[in-house]
Amino acid sequence: MRIAILTAALALAAPAAGEVKSVSAAGFEVENRVTVPAPPAEAYAALARIGQWWPSDHSWSGAAANMTLDPRAGGCFCEALPGSGGSVEHGRVVFAQPGQMLRLNAALGPLQGEAVTGTLTFAFAPAEGGGTEIVMNYLVGGLIRGPGPEGFAPIVDRVTALQLDGLRAHLTR
Repeated sequence: MRIAILTAALALAAPAAGEVKSVSAAGFEVENRVTVPAPPAEAYAALARIGQWWPSDHSWSGAAANMTLDPRAGGCFCEALPGSGGSVEHGRVVFAQPGQMLRLNAALGPLQGEAVTGTLTFAFAPAEGGGTEIVMNYLVGGLIRGPGPEGFAPIVDRVTALQLDGLRAHLTR
């Protein structure tokens, strides 16, 4: 029941954008891109300040300020749950190359309760004409109950687009 409620909430919360690159019974891949006016090193550093730009309505605590990202191999993308003493591990950094790439093992949101592995990659490259192109690729494989990969892929695509747009807006201020 909780999965159905979260799935419906995610579907209504995010605008359509990005691309569902592939979907099969084994999983799915989505990709979103933005260009920001900052150089790659600055964009990468802003990514690590995740509590400043991640949408609060896509957190377990209801406040993005409770989220942290330690951008080094083994570092945690975590969230404190104030008042309960609890915490959430959204992902674990497996590759960090400042200004170029950050990759995490992460089963985000309602996928956390499924038997999946998610690989979330942020790639940074100088954009033609200045600034940085950021590509956010999310590859998810495993058993997904309920709507399955076919149902989750377009929802996750919209939500990851919303999240990446939060970083874009943060870097455009």
